[in-house]
Amino acid sequence: MSGQSEVYSATKNTLFSKNSDPSPSNTHALTLEWVYGRTPSLPVLALQDHDQQVVLYAAANVGVIYNHTSNSQHILQGHSQNLSSVCVSDDRRWIATADPSPMAIVWDSYSGIPVCTLFHCHPKHGLTDMAFSRDAKYLVTLGAGDTQQHVCVWDWTGDIQTPLCCSELNPNHGLQRHILFKSSGSEFLSCSQTHVLLYTLDQNSLSYCALRLRKGGAVDLRFPTSCYSICAADGALVQTAFHWREPQVLTATAGGSVVVWDLSKGMTTTKGLTNVTAIHLQQAPFTAMSVTDSCLVTGDAEGVVKFFSQNFLLLAFYSDLVQDPISSISLSSESTAGYLVHCPTYKKQVLIRNFIVSSTGSSVLHVNSESAEAQSVLQEEPEPIHALCCHPSLPLLVTGSSGGMLKLRDMCSRRTVTQREFKQEEGLTCVTYDPSGKLLAVGFSSGSVDLLDSSSLRTNPEQEFHLSKDSINLLSFSDDSLYLAAADSGFAVSVLRRVSAGAPWEILGRHRSHYSPIQSLLFGLQLDSTLPRLLSLGLDRRLVEYDLELHSGLPVLSCQRVEQRAVPLGMTWYPPLSTEQFLLICSDQYKLRLINSTTHMCRRVVHGPVYGSPLQRVLVLQKTQEDQSRNYYMAFITQTMVGLQVLPADGNPFKSQALVCHPSGVQTLSASFDGTHVVTSGGADFTARSWSVSTEALDAAAALGGSGMEPFYSMLDGGRDGTFYKEVEDLFYYLQLRHQGIDTEHRRHVSTTIPLNHVSTMMRAIGFFPTEQEIEDLQNEVKFSRYAETGQYVMELCLEDFIKLYVNHRPAFGLVKEELQEAFNLLRGDQENMERSALLQMIQSQGEAMTEDEVLQSFSSLLDLNKDQDSPRSSKSFLPSEVSVETLAQILGFSDRPPKT
Repeated sequence: MSGQSEVYSATKNTLFSKNSDPSPSNTHALTLEWVYGRTPSLPVLALQDHDQQVVLYAAANVGVIYNHTSNSQHILQGHSQNLSSVCVSDDRRWIATADPSPMAIVWDSYSGIPVCTLFHCHPKHGLTDMAFSRDAKYLVTLGAGDTQQHVCVWDWTGDIQTPLCCSELNPNHGLQRHILFKSSGSEFLSCSQTHVLLYTLDQNSLSYCALRLRKGGAVDLRFPTSCYSICAADGALVQTAFHWREPQVLTATAGGSVVVWDLSKGMTTTKGLTNVTAIHLQQAPFTAMSVTDSCLVTGDAEGVVKFFSQNFLLLAFYSDLVQDPISSISLSSESTAGYLVHCPTYKKQVLIRNFIVSSTGSSVLHVNSESAEAQSVLQEEPEPIHALCCHPSLPLLVTGSSGGMLKLRDMCSRRTVTQREFKQEEGLTCVTYDPSGKLLAVGFSSGSVDLLDSSSLRTNPEQEFHLSKDSINLLSFSDDSLYLAAADSGFAVSVLRRVSAGAPWEILGRHRSHYSPIQSLLFGLQLDSTLPRLLSLGLDRRLVEYDLELHSGLPVLSCQRVEQRAVPLGMTWYPPLSTEQFLLICSDQYKLRLINSTTHMCRRVVHGPVYGSPLQRVLVLQKTQEDQSRNYYMAFITQTMVGLQVLPADGNPFKSQALVCHPSGVQTLSASFDGTHVVTSGGADFTARSWSVSTEALDAAAALGGSGMEPFYSMLDGGRDGTFYKEVEDLFYYLQLRHQGIDTEHRRHVSTTIPLNHVSTMMRAIGFFPTEQEIEDLQNEVKFSRYAETGQYVMELCLEDFIKLYVNHRPAFGLVKEELQEAFNLLRGDQENMERSALLQMIQSQGEAMTEDEVLQSFSSLLDLNKDQDSPRSSKSFLPSEVSVETLAQILGFSDRPPKT
């Protein structure tokens, strides 16, 4: 039928047949292509088990449908925070994912399409667990509040964005963690460490009663508290479920027992509970529990999975699966995925289904219940991935975890080629390939650096170096692979050297060249030479270059302060887009600064991408041989996002795109040798991600933003037709009159430019007050803009060039009162206010000191003091005897809100 929806027409085989398209069209600059790792605290759920093995699991803020048979993934993207819950319907058709924001999304597992989004499910405390009803019509969600929890039932198939009913839980019942529906009817339950809550959904109302374990207690039938108790000597409750046939609730405990709560047909009277029994089944604590349509399934702390009959007779026993405690068990929903076993009590056969089991360690196994054969589905260590690097000439990726596991992965086949575990070290912190791809340098938190063979990951004992007592944070090879530099958390740089290829490595020297953490470590080539040069950049704003020509020691060749107020966060070599060689530096003020690599002069400042937080790290992608365009592309990461920027950088906001990749923080960034993929790691979220790069999509988006001056006009308040632009235009032409003389009687020369030395006056007139150093950088940017090509200075600029200069140099968020408050707190110390004399003394003696005349002139202009009034030179009446931050904010015109950028 034409016009039929993809969800309606989808089948079990639709999803991965759609993903097998060999030439998919990327409409985004970055497309998530593969996810390494998973969230170990959430379960791995079985979706298909007959023709192919398909599982669902969470990986940070995405859900992953993984087809183990074809080794392919379909990624469910839509959350901006790490997932807090994931569940599937009984027929495995519908998937629900939720995050603490709180937001829940329902997906069609056959097509991978989101069909419903529930916003603000539990707005106060977030969402911790959820479950579908057996017919998948309802979705029940469980809030995450420690002192106030709510349970809500949603009719997600309708159009209403409000819950069908909601109930607030008594905090004395403990923090409820798990929730699930009964196999039939409208009843469901949840479980804490001390209580089991049983809920009844009656039309649009929700009621519940509580079952509690209490030491030394008999059955308590008091009503209306509806709280029933049994001796709790067997420990805390772990998980609970409805019996598959009888009116009972089964609860596994941490003491190896199963509590059986016998229920009559109703749960609203004192006769609702007929019997409570605790059956001790084993010594090992239960850690997971589930039920099928014919038996009880448990997992314990020793990694054993057991199947029990209705009378708790052991039907099947699976040991030697994993060495860690079982965290989740998911049974196949297909009747053919399992085998029948005879139950002597009832003289009939019971179906033992195949299942997916995950442990608290790295194991996720598919177990054939009949043969007891366990097949590894996923093998990812639940450890933060702190280090990764792409091979310089092959589609290979190496990752390192904090636990010391180093893995070499094939980015095409998505398989692990080889791996090695470093048990003697505290943890891997950084890795990098040499330019030839033959060596792999690995840094450790113990201060050691190992040089490995990049194929086998083996170490020559002579290539193990202990460089520092501090953790190694950065590693970098020179272009000729003869030097290796390492930066540690002690703010020092160490260099290893070898005389020629194949020669042994030796320590050249170590220098503590910074007094704040080192952010970047780069090798380059000296001008008109093939000799290497080494530079480091720290949070102390210092750019340090080292002398590598000495046979021993590591002296500093030069040290330059590259920022005045901003803090540099990352550095890379700018691509050869001009005859000069530049360093590109990103700062916490959302600026990109181009520094001449030889003179260290600031040659350009542009407005960088603004995506929630400043750029943390940048790298220029390699161009393929087929790409002959002039444009280069730069990948970057912020605190939680990954993005792409078109170079040359000019401040155009439409030349960049970014999206959330690791909500809990991006750890590091690397790019493939051909520039077609970018890889990020999330550290604390246990995942790494491979992103496909589409430069065509980014170029198309940049073109939609407009050409010429259109993007820059859009950055002005009101655009080109706004009041602000008209004021800028009037001031621009007024400066021309002022330059030629206001009272002149000579014929004026009509011009479209203003002299360079008037640019600072123009900036201050429109509300941007740069420091003297910033004025010098601003003027140098214009003055030397064409010097390399023409050999001449630029001493004038037109209105369009001025607007570009203004939007690139002004603060990203304008003048805000919080910055003034922070500066005022540093100046006043422990005093509530500052004395006038002390403030004036600081202005005239510290930082870029002002003369007394400049101070008087500035305050007279700010307060609009007329010359006819008493001169402030003698009385200083423009300031009270004690100055507060509110007084300064009023004088300087600071706003409480950042302006639109």
